Amino acid sequence: MDIVLALKALIMGIVEGLTEFLPISSTGHLILAGSLLDFTGEKVKTFEIVIQAGAILAIVWEYRARLLHVCTGLFSDRGAQKFAINLVIAFIPAAVLGLIFSSAIKAKLFAPVPVALAFIAGGLIILWVERRNKRNPMPPRIESVDQMTALDALKVGVAQAFALIPGTSRSGATIIGGMLFGLSRKAATEFSFFLAIPTLLGATVYSLYKARTLLSVDDVPLFGIGTLAAFVSAFFCVRWLLRYISSHDFTIFAWYRIVFGFVILATAYSGLVVWAD
Repeated sequence: MDIVLALKALIMGIVEGLTEFLPISSTGHLILAGSLLDFTGEKVKTFEIVIQAGAILAIVWEYRARLLHVCTGLFSDRGAQKFAINLVIAFIPAAVLGLIFSSAIKAKLFAPVPVALAFIAGGLIILWVERRNKRNPMPPRIESVDQMTALDALKVGVAQAFALIPGTSRSGATIIGGMLFGLSRKAATEFSFFLAIPTLLGATVYSLYKARTLLSVDDVPLFGIGTLAAFVSAFFCVRWLLRYISSHDFTIFAWYRIVFGFVILATAYSGLVVWAD
């Protein structure tokens, strides 16, 4: 295996794991990291989606007891059934729109400048939501994911669909959307974690199917390195985020997005950095 390629795969996996569940856009960061590392192309786009499986496994491991309870109670426990149905409902909007528009989005928006613009726009939205909550402090309508209705799940699912735009952030869209719809910060964050499982798993399987003619057995070690790196970094990131939200809001992530977005635009238009598409 090419050592340089292996190192690039390792870096990309770490970036994926650290950014997947934070409201800063893993896809956007992977596009930027790939551009800086000269790690681009159609096969790399598939790589960026497939290594999300590592992040999924981190969530599955962290919530293994809850997920096992849901799986064993699907035919007997109404709470487990409701939870599973809500995940399916929330998954549908992004799945349908992704199937329709994924090719166009990859062709037009998987580039640094569109990502930078999405970074800035998403940051401004997070600031607005957080300041709105501070001006009008009201107790959340939903404190736990178990209290969510099918309509709540659908609303969060529609919010997640906006994350089809690279740089928007799937976790940011679902968490901030959930908070706007009355979920507590903890409930919105946890539902975002759970919703990542069918969403990212579906994207991984679909991407592998679409790219089946591009890939070969020789790609397995590279994909394995990225997936393992994503799992380890996502595991630590999820645990940190759960502690962080117990006493902090998302303002710092908003400013990070805005500043980083303007840095990308400034370097792109000044020629200081040649961002590869």
